Amino acid sequence: MHLENRVLVTGGAGFLGSHLCDRLLADGADLVCVDNFYTGAKRNIEHLIGDKRFELVRHDVTFPLYVEVDEIYNLACPASPVHYQHDPVQTTKTSVHGAINMLGLAKRLHAKILQASTSEVYGDPTVHPQTEDYWGHVNPVGPRSCYDEGKRCAETLFFDYWRQTRLRIKVARIFNTYGPRMHPNDGRVVSNFIVQALLGRDITIYGDGQQTRSFCYVDDLVDGIIRLMGTPDDVTGPVNIGNPAEFSIRELADIVIDLTGSRSKVVSRPLPADDPRQRQPDISLARKVLDWTPHTPLKEGLARTIAYFDALLKDADVRGALGGEA
Repeated sequence: MHLENRVLVTGGAGFLGSHLCDRLLADGADLVCVDNFYTGAKRNIEHLIGDKRFELVRHDVTFPLYVEVDEIYNLACPASPVHYQHDPVQTTKTSVHGAINMLGLAKRLHAKILQASTSEVYGDPTVHPQTEDYWGHVNPVGPRSCYDEGKRCAETLFFDYWRQTRLRIKVARIFNTYGPRMHPNDGRVVSNFIVQALLGRDITIYGDGQQTRSFCYVDDLVDGIIRLMGTPDDVTGPVNIGNPAEFSIRELADIVIDLTGSRSKVVSRPLPADDPRQRQPDISLARKVLDWTPHTPLKEGLARTIAYFDALLKDADVRGALGGEA
């Protein structure tokens, strides 16, 4: 019988995964971090290398993995449109084959397993705010379908394993999350706006900028999914985890300009295909079963994120990769 809690985090070198690794180690876990570094970065977890309770494994979850753990957090998948549309077939394989492989591992080990699902399973919603019993409004053949439908299929697999084998599953539907360690070139609105503002470039909004998003700071999000993993076995989810405070994209641009002191101008571009007009979680279930609610105000979280990017952009190689001056 092992005295420590042995935990596997797939996608552990990514933005969200690395913060989860930090928290799990702080809580005393014995941790295996798995990543193929398709979008993850070693700089996100290099401060953990050398910790005797941290093990890093380079591995692609579309292939089976054999380790001995008690809990699995399955976060492996490109999560931004720029990255998941770069190789859409691989994105779908990561969601579907990755889920099959991790569920098979959990079944063999009798381990608990949590799936990092997404608000994208709701597509461009016709119900607002989105509740977990809403089935979604998703285009199955569009440019975002590799991610949206891949995650929906992963949820299907999780619940079929639960019904068929009584596997202990947890499904978290994660809404827009931001914070330090976001990829500077991931195409997400928060990182886009901050990088553009810090480099003095035009800030690009799509359409009229009145589409809304709800932004959850990464520490709050990590607390939510850890609480979900700790619930009794009869709590499977799906559970929305996100910040219900809703902001328009134009409001976000104005806040970033103010916090950075930038002279950037806001310019408009055509709206991308299948871009949802509204995204806001109903977190009533999370409040009830997890006793969870986010606490970090948007301006406070953005200030921390801006400080991270400001330091990152002092690296000439990073600036060069973004097309900025070296």
